[in-house]
Amino acid sequence: MQEVNQNLAEEAGLNITHICLPADSSEDEIIDEILKINEDTRIHGLALQISETSFSNKILNALKPEKDVDGVTDVNLGKLVRGDAHECFVSPVARAVIELLEKSGVNLDGKKILVIGAHGSLEATLQCLFQRKGSMTMSSQWKTPQLQSKLHEADIVILGSPKPEEIPLSWIQPGTTVLNCSHDFLSGKLGCSSPGVHGTGPIAEDVSLLAAALRIQNMVSSRRRWFREQQYRRWRLHCLKLQPLSPVPSDIEISRAQTPKAVDILAKEIGLLADEIEIYGKSKAKVRLSLLERLKDQADGKYVLVAGITPTPLGEGKSTVTIGLVQALTAHLNVNSFACLRQPSQGPTFGVKGGAAGGGYAQVIPMEEFNLHLTGDIHAITAANNLLAAAIDTRILHENTQTDKALYNRLVASVNGVREFSKIQLARLKKLGINKTDPSALTEEEMRKFARLDIDPSTITWQRVMDTNDRFLRKITIGQGNTEKGFSRQAQFDIAVASEVMAVLALTDSLTDMKERLGRMVVASDRNGQPVTTGDLGVTGALTVLMKDAIKPNLMQTLEGTPVFVHAGPFANIAHGNSSVLADKIALKLVGEEGYVVTEAGFGADIGMEKFFNIKCRASGLVPSVVVLVATVRALKMHGGGPSVTAGVPLKKEYTEENLQLVADGCCNLEKQIQIAQLFGVPVVVALNVFRTDTRAEIDLVCELAKRAGAFNAVPCYHWSIGGKGSVDLAQAVREAASKKSRFQFLYDVQLPIVEKIRTIAQAVYGAEDIELSPEAQSKIDRYTEQGFGNLPICMAKTHLSLSHQPDKKGVPKDFVLPISDVRASIGAGFIYPLVGTMSTMPGLPTRPCFYDIDLDTETEQVKGLF
Repeated sequence: MQEVNQNLAEEAGLNITHICLPADSSEDEIIDEILKINEDTRIHGLALQISETSFSNKILNALKPEKDVDGVTDVNLGKLVRGDAHECFVSPVARAVIELLEKSGVNLDGKKILVIGAHGSLEATLQCLFQRKGSMTMSSQWKTPQLQSKLHEADIVILGSPKPEEIPLSWIQPGTTVLNCSHDFLSGKLGCSSPGVHGTGPIAEDVSLLAAALRIQNMVSSRRRWFREQQYRRWRLHCLKLQPLSPVPSDIEISRAQTPKAVDILAKEIGLLADEIEIYGKSKAKVRLSLLERLKDQADGKYVLVAGITPTPLGEGKSTVTIGLVQALTAHLNVNSFACLRQPSQGPTFGVKGGAAGGGYAQVIPMEEFNLHLTGDIHAITAANNLLAAAIDTRILHENTQTDKALYNRLVASVNGVREFSKIQLARLKKLGINKTDPSALTEEEMRKFARLDIDPSTITWQRVMDTNDRFLRKITIGQGNTEKGFSRQAQFDIAVASEVMAVLALTDSLTDMKERLGRMVVASDRNGQPVTTGDLGVTGALTVLMKDAIKPNLMQTLEGTPVFVHAGPFANIAHGNSSVLADKIALKLVGEEGYVVTEAGFGADIGMEKFFNIKCRASGLVPSVVVLVATVRALKMHGGGPSVTAGVPLKKEYTEENLQLVADGCCNLEKQIQIAQLFGVPVVVALNVFRTDTRAEIDLVCELAKRAGAFNAVPCYHWSIGGKGSVDLAQAVREAASKKSRFQFLYDVQLPIVEKIRTIAQAVYGAEDIELSPEAQSKIDRYTEQGFGNLPICMAKTHLSLSHQPDKKGVPKDFVLPISDVRASIGAGFIYPLVGTMSTMPGLPTRPCFYDIDLDTETEQVKGLF
């Protein structure tokens, strides 16, 4: 039978694997093997060939019903009995019996069928199939006292197990059709050697060969079904119902009032396989990158970017609009959609902002887990960044205190009598043009070149990081301990999310690509002006190990149970301000050709959106379909000249009462941001995030002015107060705009000189007259150009509070020159970042940080104070 199965499988184009367990295997050992096969996506069918004594319900029901090609599980049997045979697998042996009888011309209607010695699923399936053919079915075991009389009555006898020798063949009446469907798989012997046909009845053959063929047919059906499930389909998503309250409670109260779905259920609903997720608790999971390979031939969905006007202390709500939009698309319009958000830093969470999970009835839940630690990605970035920082200063110390020979002997030490280069050391030799693999074969000059990086401490650009706003670490002195032998230098800490490791995470598209990017990161120059990289320091592999889990996007859900990826969190005013390329790419495959992926760019369109297009889209190759530009009436009033806002002080009447003139004046900023999007050829839909104090006249005015400025549409949104239902109009506008053919184009050619690329952004996007480079900035530009990095895109580090470099300049500033104080390079991430004005890479805490309100209830372990 094994040979028959193998031959039939090869003919059908299938691979068969035989797993042979010891004959004395316990029930638990058999189940363990079954569970492994259940989770193996390469296997689409499982047939058990074990002795009858091992066929317990526990073993049978350990099989996944979709892989149960013998139809033995309760699920498949239940569907058969219920009449859903087309939705389940039916026993190949039972099917073979029916087919053989019908092909022999036997009319089963009204016939008396006796099934002898069959057990469990085979007995139940035979009875069910015969009854549907109009037959009268009897079942009996071999030792039943009335067996002889039953055999005399039967028109057809089915042998379900080997016939005992003490049962004479003479009990079977002449002309009775006998089919043997028993097979002793352990001994290889048939239970009844002859067809068992007597008299003039129709002759029937043993069913084993036909059953084997039908089993292979089930295997093929299982494979086809699996392939169909991998193709685009509208999700069978169970959306969570909202019961909005008025007045709207706090964000954390709303979050706690909703019970999220178990994340493994959400994953299954959107087409993820069990082995493609790694669960962290009940409500979040990491998604493995193997998914991209599985869905590589699937068409992408539409790509939507949410950006905003220049931010104000009043808030605009880009994250809230992002969540409200996907809730509207999926929960109310039944369209596959995914939100892709950045992971919030601990800095803003405990500093000024207090969280970034959206708000009101449009947020990610549980919001405490979203805002605090999540799955530890930022901690991994901090660890990797600081390991590299430690490696830099340690290498400088050892090079300054050892001879060439001593340094070389320690770098290439003998371990257990064997001396050899590590893999990364061989890569450094290749970079130096030294084609030797034997450590003892290098000349003294080659040993010196290999061992000495000769880092110039004044050129070190790599800083230590921490995920806390700590202004007193903006400038520090390191190396003051006696053990550092006087090798002290000035340094600084940056916020963790400003690390280039974060930018690498956000822009990479695979584990291999991430490792290569980490290895390319430039940390300093040597005394000859050549770049020194992570690879030169030999730490690339270690950084990759620390980041191996962080590269996997984090799956969560909205208040209405629609999926969200939370992954990477580079600041938009320091880095490029967008969530990860990998999250977007995976989401675009999961939603399918008719679906939508909505991702958010940090701060105003002049910063986050510009970097999304010029940096992220270059790295990913993805083309955006539409921009959603978020505005609020009260933020526009501030851009129109409204009074300043102080935290904790009630808003002035200009923001709470109708003031059409302030709104009209402030729309200049909205119009400018629309024009910026149009530079890239992408249609713009304005989402007006409506507050309770906004009047109908103010709302209508903003929408009218937005359309006049060139917006494809402008729509008021109410998702904060009622959830996705309040953004259905926005969702329909986005679908209409996304249906237009994209005319996307980049703002500049990366081959332009660095200075010209900076000037293009300053003039075309910010509206500056020109740029002004400090001597240090010019020197860095000259160095990076000489080192071969001049063809990288630009990532401006600039205040987010104004189109200019001056935070207090609202609206659309005019007649200003943009000062570039410094220029740095993120070679691994793949961009040059100029620092505009006095831009800091380590935020500070305000007088009254958010942590005053954040607390833990020690009895319930609930977090308090996160909004």
